[in-house]
Amino acid sequence: MTQFTEEVLVIIKGIPYGRVMSYGRVARLAGNTRGARQVVRILHSMSEKYNLPWHRIINSKGKISITDKRYADIQRELLRSEGIEVTEDGYIDISAYGI
Repeated sequence: MTQFTEEVLVIIKGIPYGRVMSYGRVARLAGNTRGARQVVRILHSMSEKYNLPWHRIINSKGKISITDKRYADIQRELLRSEGIEVTEDGYIDISAYGI
């Protein structure tokens, strides 16, 4: 596992209940300003194994970016269960809920 991957895992695990972070912010904090797509791959391949709170990661526009409706609905409901307001089209106010 690369240092970047290890850092990403630590950062994602550290996102508090009721908060969100963008893929790009995770990448920047892990040391790669252009690593947002790598964060996507890490989430896709390691969320289950490392019990990551994958639902707390959104895109830089404050939107759920999962295109599969079923999983987008799951993410929306998980975020709402943490008290995060999510619009029907998947937007979250990053200024209110982001870290």
